[in-house]
Amino acid sequence: MAAIFAEMRRVLKPDGIMTLMFTHKATGAWDALTKKLMAADFMITASWPINTEAEGSLHIKDKSAANSTIFLVCRPREAAQETSYWEDVEPKVAAAVRERIADFQAGGIRGVDLYLSCFGPALEEFSRHWPLKRGTPRPDEQSKRRKRQTELFEEAYDPYAVTPEDALDAARREVKAWRLKQLTHMKGRADLDALTSWFVLAWDAFQAPVFPYDEALRLARVCGVDLDREVVGHLAEKKGSDLVLWDSAARAAKGTLGQADGREAMIDALHHAAHAARTRTLDAARELLQKARVDTDAAFLTALEAALEVLPVGKAFAGLELPDAAQGAGADFDALENLRRLAFAEQVDEPKQLAIWQDEAA
Repeated sequence: MAAIFAEMRRVLKPDGIMTLMFTHKATGAWDALTKKLMAADFMITASWPINTEAEGSLHIKDKSAANSTIFLVCRPREAAQETSYWEDVEPKVAAAVRERIADFQAGGIRGVDLYLSCFGPALEEFSRHWPLKRGTPRPDEQSKRRKRQTELFEEAYDPYAVTPEDALDAARREVKAWRLKQLTHMKGRADLDALTSWFVLAWDAFQAPVFPYDEALRLARVCGVDLDREVVGHLAEKKGSDLVLWDSAARAAKGTLGQADGREAMIDALHHAAHAARTRTLDAARELLQKARVDTDAAFLTALEAALEVLPVGKAFAGLELPDAAQGAGADFDALENLRRLAFAEQVDEPKQLAIWQDEAA
């Protein structure tokens, strides 16, 4: 890529434009692409997501996939700039994402594609201010991770270095905040805890129970979750390079349901309720929540609302069989929606995604 971009820069006229078509779920690919563009003295001046796949059902594939291609408009950098500080530029990167995200979503961009689409404006602002450095060294946790990576390639580690991945992390944080606000719209909502936020955003972004471990790790970092300690072995399992989410039945079988009162995370309370409804009765699920004194907790109601907007709609409501890998999550949706109708209809509105299924059925 470095050689290709260098040759493109050589033959391009000073007022010329180079447009790239690029899509990749892995942040490392975006990081590498942007580094080579900037090394060739290009800057990204505009970006546009184009949905390149035919429209289909909201849910669900056996494995997540990106449906959009991002067009990156690049121009030659006019002149060398003085080095800027990342601490000054990061708020501008976040603001650039906030300015575009609503338009992307209104245009039908969703799931993992919404994150990818927001990489464009983040990298626009990033490349506009290049070169960059930090005024203060990286936080310890990220510093250790970066140091381990650079040692593998015998590169000198610089805690003050800035890379395009920093801009992508800022973009993810903005998308996270935006989507959680969209998914929890009831009055008097409470903030979701970190682990439940990660679970909700994973389903919202990947729309599948199986997705790349590396992307799950990056989402966990944005949510403030330790993926290996808090997720793997408790809420999911790692298979090769993928992460596989567990439904309530799988967690119950493995003895990892956690506390029914949600003291560690409200996803535990949701899964306890779903499992009770699936294996016993809705009344048993309601009694379990009452006994745990979580049924009136605003955090539980917010978690219930968010989960019902992202879990795949099961056969009871969609009338369609889900792929095998998603059937457990679909059964959780059916159990929780029936429970909402029985016990929480006044506090939690019907999921918006049900209206989409009803329209399709009509």
